[in-house]
Amino acid sequence: MLQPYASPGERAWYYGMRGLVGLILAFLFLPILVIVPLSFNADSFLMYPMSGFSLRWYEEFATSPAWRQALMNSLIVSPLATLLAMVLGTLASIGLVRAEFPGKALLTAVLISPMVVPVVVIGVAMYIFFAPLGLTGSYTGLVLAHAILGVPFVVTTVTATLQGFDFNLVRAASSLGANPLTTFFRVTLPMVAPGIISGGLFAFATSFDEVVVTLFLASPEQATLPRQMFAGIRENISPTIAAVATILIVLSTLMLMTLEWLRRRAERMRGARR
Repeated sequence: MLQPYASPGERAWYYGMRGLVGLILAFLFLPILVIVPLSFNADSFLMYPMSGFSLRWYEEFATSPAWRQALMNSLIVSPLATLLAMVLGTLASIGLVRAEFPGKALLTAVLISPMVVPVVVIGVAMYIFFAPLGLTGSYTGLVLAHAILGVPFVVTTVTATLQGFDFNLVRAASSLGANPLTTFFRVTLPMVAPGIISGGLFAFATSFDEVVVTLFLASPEQATLPRQMFAGIRENISPTIAAVATILIVLSTLMLMTLEWLRRRAERMRGARR
């Protein structure tokens, strides 16, 4: 906050930095937001100026068999992959935080490596590994692949949540006769739930937006929404793509709002424990 007694130089720095930040934000967000009006364009081309207002491209998305099948595939693969990533990532995080063993740092690096390894490398590696097992061209292989991409996000968020977790609560529950399963669901899970949900949202967003690995593993009948968008851009640029992109922007905004709510909830829980 700018103080009333700030010098002219400090005032210039204050307003200059905020102006620069505003320009950077505009540079980042305007290319995304510019696509939204085009989804309501009455014309058949992605171009300005718009000839009129129309919902025909949203209707095309809702009625086209190809787009509906792609949406259905995404709604099948992404939730299943997210659920699997949440389970595996949570168990891995608890094991990494509570246990001490040789090679722990290496194992942690391996678990989060899908976040840093180029996705095309992951796609080739998964294809080579899944092909002999008969998992290419199947929903099972696609769910497993997307879950692998989502696990690092769950591991990261849950591990961060567990850093402030008091494991004396677990010991107290055990001393009172609770078995490990009851202790996990009644003590550990409620405390780390914000981290699990946050990681799950990131995993869902990663799966729902994934196209490269899907190109390697999915059959034409299993084309997800991003893959259908990629095919549409490559073959015939239709404003329907702008309508789908607008829907994804709204979905991403809702997810970010949920993450912010979870962050504030976690802060309130930490404050209550103190």
